Amino acid sequence: MTVPDCPDFPETTPHDIDEAAIREQLEFELESPDRSLLSGPKSRFKELTTIFRVSWDFVKAFRTLHFAGPAVTIFGSARTKPGTTYYELARTMGSECAKLGFTVITGGGPGIMEAGNRGAHEAGGRSIGVNIELPFEQHINPYVDRSVDMHYFFTRKTILVKYSYAFIVLPGGAGTMDEMFETMTLIQCGKLRNFPIILMGKDYWQPLMDFVYKMAEAGTISPEDPELIFFTDDPKEAIAHLQRHAVRQFGLKKRNLPTANSILGEKSMPSAS
Repeated sequence: MTVPDCPDFPETTPHDIDEAAIREQLEFELESPDRSLLSGPKSRFKELTTIFRVSWDFVKAFRTLHFAGPAVTIFGSARTKPGTTYYELARTMGSECAKLGFTVITGGGPGIMEAGNRGAHEAGGRSIGVNIELPFEQHINPYVDRSVDMHYFFTRKTILVKYSYAFIVLPGGAGTMDEMFETMTLIQCGKLRNFPIILMGKDYWQPLMDFVYKMAEAGTISPEDPELIFFTDDPKEAIAHLQRHAVRQFGLKKRNLPTANSILGEKSMPSAS
């Protein structure tokens, strides 16, 4: 099993963002629930409204993913184009995870997220997107069986972790690093079981791994913490690691998913082929 020989990155093209789009972004930031949440005390009514917004995010996501079954989350850049090395690697991993019986969860957008969902979809597996509401760049990709839109980044990150037994991280930006290190921190602190974190894209991530080991040498993390990350570019090695540390360790097996209750407005996930 090898990833197709294709360029690591496409030619860089500027975002199609004009003055109107910039103004729209500024208005979005001023009115964004995230910005309001993080901008200090508000009136009691507005704080209560925020609590309901946060709760509604979780209610929507819980009801959507309750029927997902054992899942693997794939993190990575929204800007990676089809046909590039890392897009095809994410597509391969989505496919292989689906063949093991996992539902593949991503952030639901383009790039690496699309590739992971696409691989699962093409392999006949289940595919879910946990989307974030943004004025541009993010849109739900066409390879998800079920999706949920979230207002808040922090509620979205919680959902991307909550239902997964493993995390596959491909090249991405600050958001991808945030997701990986938050997951690692949850495992360090015992808030999350010792699920595997598989980091793929050695050329891209090597400086980051060097820094992780530097933190261990400096004593700012425990000496064993770097071992929480399995670093590889080989899909066979990644899947073998996932089988050892998720499938076997936690006794996962293919099973029937819970039955949805139409009275509660629930919808079952489609059966994997």
